[in-house]
This record gives sequence, C-alpha cells and structure tokens, in this order.
Amino acid sequence: MKENGFSALNDDSLHIVRSESKIDGFDDDLEKGINLRPQYLSEFIGQENVKKNLKVFIDAAKERKEPLDHLFLMGPPGLGKTTLAQIASRELGSDFKVTSAPALEKPKDLAGILSTITEGTVFFIDEIHRLKHTIEEMLYIAMEDFELDWIIGQGASARTVRIPLPPFTLVGATTKAGSVSSPLRSRFGIIQRFEYYSKEELAKVIFRSAKLLGISVEKDAALLMGQCSRGTPRVANRVLRRMRDFAIYLGKSVISLDVVYQGLKALEIDELGLEKYDREILYKIIENFSGGPVGAETLAICLGESLDTLEDYYEPYLIQCGLLQRTPRGRIVTEKAFRHLGLPLESDKRGVFDCQKTLFEDEQ
Repeated sequence: MKENGFSALNDDSLHIVRSESKIDGFDDDLEKGINLRPQYLSEFIGQENVKKNLKVFIDAAKERKEPLDHLFLMGPPGLGKTTLAQIASRELGSDFKVTSAPALEKPKDLAGILSTITEGTVFFIDEIHRLKHTIEEMLYIAMEDFELDWIIGQGASARTVRIPLPPFTLVGATTKAGSVSSPLRSRFGIIQRFEYYSKEELAKVIFRSAKLLGISVEKDAALLMGQCSRGTPRVANRVLRRMRDFAIYLGKSVISLDVVYQGLKALEIDELGLEKYDREILYKIIENFSGGPVGAETLAICLGESLDTLEDYYEPYLIQCGLLQRTPRGRIVTEKAFRHLGLPLESDKRGVFDCQKTLFEDEQ
C-alpha cells in the first residue's frame, strides 16, 4: 500500500515522469556537465513582470508554510516556462516531477505519478492543452480537493474510492492557451504569460551562457546574435554554439562581429532571424497565392510541412515581425515582408525566387 492510500499500481506508468536533467530540452543545454539554464530567480534573465510576481507568490507561500497555488504558464516555445517551473520548485525547496500531456494516455498514468508525490511537490505538465478529457477530469478533484477518485472492481461490483493526496502545486505550460478548456484554466490560481525577448535581453543570455561555456564574445557580436535569435533564449543558445563552431573553424579565440556575419551567412539566417524556410513560406504565399489569403492547411500541404509545425513554430515569429497576418480568410503576406525580401508589391512582374537573398550576401 502506498503512503497516500494507493494500492499497488503498475510501475510501467511511472516511465512518463522524466528526471530533472532531461526536462524539455534540458539535455540540449547540457554540455560537458554544464547546465546553461538558470537555477534561481536571481539568475533568470527577462520576463521581469513574471519574475516579480512569482517571487511575491513564492515568498508568501513559504511564509504561510503552504504549497504554492497552481500555476499556469503560457507563451511561445523556448521562452523558459519549464525552466521557471523548476526554479519555483527549487526556491520552495520542494520535489519536482515533470511529464507532458501526450504521455498521460490512461488514468493510471496520472494516478501513478500522484501516488509518488510528497507534500509541496511541484508537478509540471507540459503541453497541457493536449490532455485527454478523462485525465483532465481527474485533475479537477486533485487540484481543488487534493483527492483522487479511483474505481475499484468492474461491472456491477465496481465502486469509487476517493483517495487523499498531499497538497501539491500543479504547473501547467502551454503554447496554445486558447486550446485549454475553461474549467481547467479556471482552477489555476496564478496565470502568467511569457513574451518574446528583446535583442538586449538575449545578448545578456548569450553572455551568461558564453561565460559558463568558457567562450569570449564581443558585445556587438552578442547583440547581432540576439537580434537573429527569434526572440527566444533557446534559439540564442543554439546560435551561440554554432558561432563557437565557426570561430574554431576560422581559428579565432573570440566570437567577433565578423565571425557572426560569416556564420549567419553560411546558415542562411538574415537580420530578422529568419531562416531559409521562413523566407520560403513567404515566397510560397507570394508566388503561388499572389500574397494571400491562403488557408493554413493549404499552405502546409504546399510546403510539405505539418500544420502543427507551421502554426506553432514558424507563423508566430513571422506574425510578431509583422511579415504575416492571420485573417478569417487565411494568411496574407504584408507589405513589410515584400520590402524585407526586396520584392515589388506586384510580384507577378518577375519571378520572386530569382530575388531571394539574405542580408549577408554581397551586393552584385
């Protein structure tokens, strides 16, 4: 019998809980045992309003000697939602358990995790908008009453047993806040939204990561890398590692502005952080659909890409840059996109693909 009243559950259900060292890309930031992710609120760069509010809520919970209220984090991928959840756990001095909604396939999967939590545990569910309805309904009682309904037996002899749970904090993260049901969202006491980073904030992220990795970076080079990192720390760290590779290849001990220019040109990344595929999306809309409108499904088929990848990864940044618009009729390329690509607004006067170039190509 488990401590909190669960009878023996199949241990196979516990494989869905990941260790802290492999959380949501943690292994991407681990290099030679160096974890690039901040460990405490004081080390976390950006999202100032979120940090200030969370510090208030954490300090108050510690003063009351109670678990932190359930926390809902929303925003684009790679902005630090998982990192902040782990920081909250560390600041509270609590255990940390993490999984993703797609891994919770059956009620016993959720029950298996909840059977192992201790008082104050921070339980993180990534992609919470993808929870199955049966799992979501189990969470309602667990979040509100710290109890779990469990059915014992089958058929006419089946009965429901309500099992007590130790008070815990559920942290749900999503990139699609609109897809989270109202009943679930209303049960979170703290709701915080993450915003894209400025190039100055990303430069600070790059300097911090470079110091941990033992890399020297010039200020202008860090700012340019930050400008080309799609407003996302995860991308900034990836760009930093690639620029380090180019510096080593070129025989440089410091990542200079010239190294970054050469590296970005080789990777076909322009001054807005657009990669070749981002520009291809814009070109396809212009070339095949006269600049739009075009439906997302049609565009995904045209590009040979999944709809989820298009909507979750590529479109948000293009929209944030003002290069793409979502309308009831479909996607439309903006005038700013034409100017950025160096194309006339009347794109039928010439083939647009002949004009494709990045910022770092030499003028002919």
